[in-house]
Amino acid sequence: MLAAIAIPEQMATAKLGGFPPEAGFVAFVAATVAFAMFGASRYISVGADSTITPIFAAGLALIAAAGMPAYGALAGTLGLLVGAMLLAAGFLRLGWIANLLSVPVTTGFLAGIAVHIAVSQLPTAMGLQAGHGDLVDQLTSLVARAGHTNPFTLAMALGVLSVTLTSERVSTRIPGALIGLILAGGAGLLLKHAGTSIAMLGPLAPATLSAGIALPPLTDVIRLVPLALIVSLVIMVQSAATARSFPSPAQALLDFDRDLIGVGAANVFAAIAGTFPVNASPPRTAIAVETGSRSQASGLAAAAMVAVLAVFGSGLLAYIPSAALSGVLLYVSWRITRVGTMLTVLRQSKGEFGLIAVTVLAMVVLPIDIGVGLGILLSLLHGMWTVTRTRLIELVNVPGTTVWWPPSEDIAGSKREGICVVAFQAPLSFFNAEEFRADLANLLGQESLKLIVLEAASIVEIDFTAAQVLREGIRKCHDAGIVFAIARLESVRAYHALSQFGVMKELGDGFVFRTVDDAIRALAPAELRAVPQ
Repeated sequence: MLAAIAIPEQMATAKLGGFPPEAGFVAFVAATVAFAMFGASRYISVGADSTITPIFAAGLALIAAAGMPAYGALAGTLGLLVGAMLLAAGFLRLGWIANLLSVPVTTGFLAGIAVHIAVSQLPTAMGLQAGHGDLVDQLTSLVARAGHTNPFTLAMALGVLSVTLTSERVSTRIPGALIGLILAGGAGLLLKHAGTSIAMLGPLAPATLSAGIALPPLTDVIRLVPLALIVSLVIMVQSAATARSFPSPAQALLDFDRDLIGVGAANVFAAIAGTFPVNASPPRTAIAVETGSRSQASGLAAAAMVAVLAVFGSGLLAYIPSAALSGVLLYVSWRITRVGTMLTVLRQSKGEFGLIAVTVLAMVVLPIDIGVGLGILLSLLHGMWTVTRTRLIELVNVPGTTVWWPPSEDIAGSKREGICVVAFQAPLSFFNAEEFRADLANLLGQESLKLIVLEAASIVEIDFTAAQVLREGIRKCHDAGIVFAIARLESVRAYHALSQFGVMKELGDGFVFRTVDDAIRALAPAELRAVPQ
């Protein structure tokens, strides 16, 4: 089943990247063997992937034209660079980097990639010459030439798309794409005998493994480094999502760093085999799980079947219409456009839906690698913005308890005269240190204030900048005759940071407590300790 899914997918993805279809078979075999040797997951399937292919193909096209020997050398070198970066990330245990892309931004850039795939494949599906220029120019040219559409090729592409979509709705175990290609091949033969001209794949060269990589000039290698960084980050995000969606039962804990090593090795093997960067595939991995796979033996068996087809059966694929592969890629573009996620985000957070819209627009209007880079930047800025929004919250005492809680309509809490209990519900860092400083300064302006207790349960980290702000705030409290204490400092890292950066020395001995009430009983003047009735 895995082989049946991989055959049309790998051919179509290779074609999307400007490579001969058989190159997809070689990439799949090399990547599968490498991941089985070095990866941790027993399920993940690695090979040519439509998510990263438009990204690196657009980047390579700026240096060399597809089909030229230099293009293949650049692709192999890019694969080596990507593999080296992923291996380094795995060995240095940098898998956490995969969390830098938020769901809205990931959804947006996948939708943008889907637009690129669709626009690149529609000319073939319509029987037209491919357009030139950027995505907008290609789309404009396509609309202008729509009247010259070949109805037979369009029907072929839409037929494969329909068969694949229908098969998926019935059961994900049905290899709809392969069935669509077989039906399209039969229809193509009938049309050929009837005298109708339809572009076919033609005889495929038997796939062979190359013995190495022809390295391009050093200047071109340097130009590939930023592209390799972007492709590596996208691979990390998708591989992490795949590993987390399909954890191996035998693994007590997810070992994503080792999976990164496996995907990195897969890229190196694919590059040495003469192909291009590869990625973990969520759809193929899902097929492996749903059809009963329990180890990488299923992937190796599928790779063996694909290898046999690539070496001995390439002639069987000669009469498949080119439009049929476009139908497969149109299905892929539909599959990665997460319409459901977009609608959910729109209903629940219009601001984050704006991230989706901006990312899609950037992917469509700008060069694809710049669009992806902008999406990554937006994700990081959004994460930083959420941290900077954190402010000091003045807590209230829940009546009849020792619990101090943020005020809300559901809690009729009370405050203590002369006592202020505040919480900061985020790591305290240079992102939000100025907000902390401003809020603390406002508290110091309250009359009759005798004691401030910082409830620090949510402060899991404190950096140097924030520690200096905290020291300054404690010093101002002392100058104003206000006692400052910290309660519930549960984070080991935050506690060590307070000692390391001199906050504990500024605070003095005996001013860190396990509970807020402990601090009040120990430090508040006697007349302020009474609990309101």
